Amino acid sequence: MFHRKPIEERIAERVANLPPLKEGKHFEHRPALIVFCVIMGIMVLKIVGVFLLFRFGVL
Repeated sequence: MFHRKPIEERIAERVANLPPLKEGKHFEHRPALIVFCVIMGIMVLKIVGVFLLFRFGVL
């Protein structure tokens, strides 16, 4: 349809053109690192919050 390649082929070509990942690097781009840090921060805040609620006898 419209003489375009399927999405799978276009993604495969784009990934094939990427340079190899540097040694010791876990995130390919900055937004992935930011999302990971935000999620980890929320998890830590929840755990600390529950411990504080137990400490003050609210729960």
